[in-house]
Amino acid sequence: MEPGLLPVLTALANPHRLRLIAALAGGSTYVSQLARDLQLSRPMVHLHLRRLEEAGLIVGRLELSPDGKAMRFFDVAPFALTVTPDLIRDAVATMTEDE
Repeated sequence: MEPGLLPVLTALANPHRLRLIAALAGGSTYVSQLARDLQLSRPMVHLHLRRLEEAGLIVGRLELSPDGKAMRFFDVAPFALTVTPDLIRDAVATMTEDE
């Protein structure tokens, strides 16, 4: 099941997440490299990657390094976003009072 509009817009509303998507648009990479490239802590990168993955904007996978260490790699998922008034109306209809 695809995530709804609200999780996608929420994920894209954060500048760090936009930077992560931009970095991943250049190709697959792993968490530590993203942290170095974007000058963010690894826990912060994990937090933002999790949000992007939950929104269906990126996909992660585990790979083993030559020394046997598990490394989590990420790629941008194919997506296109077209926001229309009807789409917003439908998304608002699913909102709770806390949103």
